[in-house]
Amino acid sequence: MSKTVQRLIIFFLGIPVVIGIVFFSFLNHLPLHIAILVFNLLITREAYAIFSVRSKLHPKPMLMLLSFLLPLSGAFCAIMDYPFSYTLAVFFAVFFILLIYEIFVQKTFDESNTKIASSFFIVFYCGFLMTFISRLTVKENSIVLISLFFLMIFCCDSVAWLLGVLFGKTNRGIIAASPNKSIAGFIGAYIGAIGIALITKNLFWNEILTAGNLQIALMAFFVATAGIVGDLIESVFKRSSGLKDSGNVILGRGGALDSIDSILAAAPVYFIALAALKL
Repeated sequence: MSKTVQRLIIFFLGIPVVIGIVFFSFLNHLPLHIAILVFNLLITREAYAIFSVRSKLHPKPMLMLLSFLLPLSGAFCAIMDYPFSYTLAVFFAVFFILLIYEIFVQKTFDESNTKIASSFFIVFYCGFLMTFISRLTVKENSIVLISLFFLMIFCCDSVAWLLGVLFGKTNRGIIAASPNKSIAGFIGAYIGAIGIALITKNLFWNEILTAGNLQIALMAFFVATAGIVGDLIESVFKRSSGLKDSGNVILGRGGALDSIDSILAAAPVYFIALAALKL
């Protein structure tokens, strides 16, 4: 089965599955929180494999646990209706645990700077960024807002891929981190995100997405930009470690991290944009 066919299968089956999970909103989206926790374990394992090629890290079980505590605290706050300041408290506790481990457990410190920085980044990237999805689950009209986010990310990625395949053969190579990316693909990313945002607002959710079309388009623009950066920075991680994919658990896409790198980078941007638009 070709990679193109695999990607099409994931597109046409994956989107309905994800949106379906979002629509199960009992206990502030318990099924979505479970999915977040599962993906956290997958992407932390993959990130550890990527960074450990070039960097010394804290023990893998320790980082897996510390990273897992962050989305777990987000799920706990959402389900129990506690303030998300508890998640920030867990985040700082995790940071200090990494420091304390290095102070009291290690016997030599030649690589401590790299170890602390790399380990903390994995926890931040794979754990903390995912809590911004958890924050969306307690918002009024959460089904609409979360669905819109995933639709923008999926369409950003899929239209970028489609236009890149159709029109990008002569305008690739502008980004060293990902030479196969093309100008046509980047244009497609913005068309996909902005287009689906405006379509869903005006055809389905105009009474909920009360901001104007220009504001919604700007929000989609920033979300798409963050998604593109998320995709490219993961390419930097993999190239630095000499890896092609982060794993092989997702049909046609590679690893779990390959599949949600855009989501990780875009979730905080989307959360901030919703606050700015008072949605």
